[in-house]
Order: sequence, then structure tokens, then C-alpha cells
Amino acid sequence: MNEMIAQYLPLVHQVINRVAKGLPAHVSREDLISMGTIGLIGAVERFEPEKGIKFETFATWRIRGAVLDGLREMDWMPRQVRQWAKEIERAFAAVEAQKVNSATDEEVASCLGISIEEFHKRMSQISAGTVFSLEDALHAADEEQGIHDIIPDPKAEDPSSHVTRQELKSILEQAVSRLPEKEKLVVALYYYEELTIKEIAEIMEVSSARVSQLHTKAICRLRGGLSRRRQDFK
Repeated sequence: MNEMIAQYLPLVHQVINRVAKGLPAHVSREDLISMGTIGLIGAVERFEPEKGIKFETFATWRIRGAVLDGLREMDWMPRQVRQWAKEIERAFAAVEAQKVNSATDEEVASCLGISIEEFHKRMSQISAGTVFSLEDALHAADEEQGIHDIIPDPKAEDPSSHVTRQELKSILEQAVSRLPEKEKLVVALYYYEELTIKEIAEIMEVSSARVSQLHTKAICRLRGGLSRRRQDFK
């Protein structure tokens, strides 16, 4: 067991390098490594090769989940910003439950009873202060299953061969397909190409802050929609 942990410690650092990019400077890297190492140990203890999932995929999921859990316990995000994020998720869910296309900023702002300027202000503060992700959205629902086991890879020839829960796959396919094109592109580049926010910004020819906002908005949409189907995760 110790040998396996030592072998995969670089994976902890790899996950930390990605997560740390969106964190305030006061969050200690040593703390993140400790959280990630706990996740790696859990992965080694709970890995079941007979399920047909690669250990690297399973471990990455457990490491990232442990780090996100640790950050939530630290509660470093201002309470008001956290509340705004929840309200915006619910607003996206409410608006998009009644229409085929994605909700516009104006529609969500109207649902919240705030101006479009205030909506953009809140989204900027959320994107600057949060690290929630697709993994975070799904971690509480199914800690045995990672994002690459659920979300369809747009480049894969046969996505169903990598999925064990067809109903959940269908739900998430629909949710991702409804994302506006720019948000969908950010999700694909970030989660499947594993590019950094800076690299995506260069490709899209926009600022890193803009990419971060698009990512945050995409996750708000998906988390809002998935929260309405939480029973499908159990």
C-alpha cells in the first residue's frame, strides 16, 4: 500500500496544480497536498479493479473530491457570495425548466429580481472566489464515480462504453448540450483537453477572467439542473 501511495504522489501534485489556480493566496499549498494525500490513501484503500475503471481516473476523482471537501470545511468563501451562488443555481434551474434553450443573463436576473448589472457583479465575485466544478457537483451524489465516467467526451467514438449509468449519462448529456456554445467550449477544453484557464483564454482570445466567468456560469447551470434530479444519483 505504501509503495502505491508513493508511486502516485505526483498525481496529487498534478491535481493540486489545477485546483490551486483559482484559490486565494492565503490558502496553503501544504494544506492542499495534505487533503489530496488523504484522497489518494482513500483511493488505494477503496479501489476495485474489477469495475474496469483505471486507477488513475479513480484516484484523480478521490483526490479532487478530498481537496474540495477540505476547502468547504475551511469555509474561506464569503457567506454572501456562497449564498449568491446557490440562488443563481436555483434561478438557472427554474428558468431552464420552462424553456428549451439556455436561460439568458437577463432572464436569470429577472428571476432573481435584480438588475442585469447586479447579476454580472455577483457572477464576477462568484467566479473570483469559488472552486466549485463538475466534480464538486457530482462528488456528493456518487463518490465512486468520476466526471470522466459520466460526462460524455465529445471526441470519444463510443461514449457509452465508458459509462455505467445510462440514465445519468442521458441527463448530463442533455444538460451539457443545452449550454451556450462558449460555455460548452470552455467545459470541453477544461475537462477533456485539460487546459488551464490561461490556455483557454488564449485560444478563445478573451481574458482569463472572462473564461473563469464562463466556466462558473456553466457550472451554475449544470448544478442547478442536476439538483432537480438529485434522486437519480442515488
